[in-house]
Amino acid sequence: MTGTWWSKGLGGGAQQSVLRSRLAKDPYYRFESVEELQLAAQLGITIDVNQASVDDWLRLPGLSIHQARSLSALTQAGVPLTCLEDVAAALSLPVQRLRPLEPILQFCYYDPESPGAIQPANPNTASLEALIRVPAIDLFLARAILHHRQHYGTYRNLADLQQRLALPPALVAELMHYLRF
Repeated sequence: MTGTWWSKGLGGGAQQSVLRSRLAKDPYYRFESVEELQLAAQLGITIDVNQASVDDWLRLPGLSIHQARSLSALTQAGVPLTCLEDVAAALSLPVQRLRPLEPILQFCYYDPESPGAIQPANPNTASLEALIRVPAIDLFLARAILHHRQHYGTYRNLADLQQRLALPPALVAELMHYLRF
């Protein structure tokens, strides 16, 4: 008998058990089919589209690395995705193509002006004002980030930023929650 384990006559309980086991072993498990994705949604798995990383988007069957990067870059830049139609428009796809993914997608709104909401900053594009809004970045450090960016080019990642600015590990541990590259 050929086909996936979904087509081999496993009952709903057996499917859930197998999927639950896979998800327990690998929280970034990439769903192989729409059926698997729908079962995951029944188990309570969701992806918050406005906080999803590239890895989160890649869990969805049929999404390419380029599409995942595009969606992640948009939300990191502060563009909110409020519905499935927004995701479809961002990817230049018909909404019907994305409709099977909808059960697992969660569209949450985050008010950028809320006192508790700290927007992640990209040190390669952020202004001085945006950088000093990040906890642990004072005016001196923000100016150093801008100076190194202008004179030596963009930062590859957090480790590159740490090395170029000779930042102590404790500060980098604090910054990693607020910087996106």
